[in-house]
Amino acid sequence: MNIILRADPEPVQIDTARTALVVVDVQNAFCSKGGLFDILGQLEEDKINKIISIDKKVIEACRRKGFPVIYFRMGFRPDLADAGGPECISYWKEDTLISAREDPRVKGRYLTHGSWDWQVVDEIKPRPEDILVNKNRYSGFPNTDFDIVLRTRNIKYLLFCGFFTNVCVESSIRDAFFHEYFPIIISDACGNVGPDFTQDAAIWNVTHIFGWATTSKDLIRSLK
Repeated sequence: MNIILRADPEPVQIDTARTALVVVDVQNAFCSKGGLFDILGQLEEDKINKIISIDKKVIEACRRKGFPVIYFRMGFRPDLADAGGPECISYWKEDTLISAREDPRVKGRYLTHGSWDWQVVDEIKPRPEDILVNKNRYSGFPNTDFDIVLRTRNIKYLLFCGFFTNVCVESSIRDAFFHEYFPIIISDACGNVGPDFTQDAAIWNVTHIFGWATTSKDLIRSLK
């Protein structure tokens, strides 16, 4: 069934049989007391909690509609063998890898496969039927089976929520554009890291260049 979703810069028609929700990096590392961002003094609890509550409503609405729910989890092997060395740009620019080298509290404990820090927060814990994609780069496409999962299920339209708007969410949306998907960011269901203007800048990039932006209220209203 096709529905018209209110969005910027114009309404977008989506096929509900070919649509999936992508929940990006809503992990204890970034969202919970005792997680990596808390240890590093970067946890913005009020903003994070507000967005998680919106994400929960979005996930419930998408499940009722029968959309596949795909969770991204950012993380690395305990030995960091999948992180890349000095010849890899992530070695120099990825915050977790920088912290692992500079802070002895971090390496092997945070954003490490199997750790509590790596898990999705309990508030929106994945169900058995949901899909988990473990990634080690900002985007969910490199080094993962994400694209294969989408093509196997004949998915064309991707709704994005989670963290962080201007990093992993935007990176994944850019790659979705390059892979010929139709990406739609749920603007109030995503949170940025850094100055407030980065949220607006990322959403501007999506609406003007890479896809569309809607809100949780408009999405839920359309799905009803």
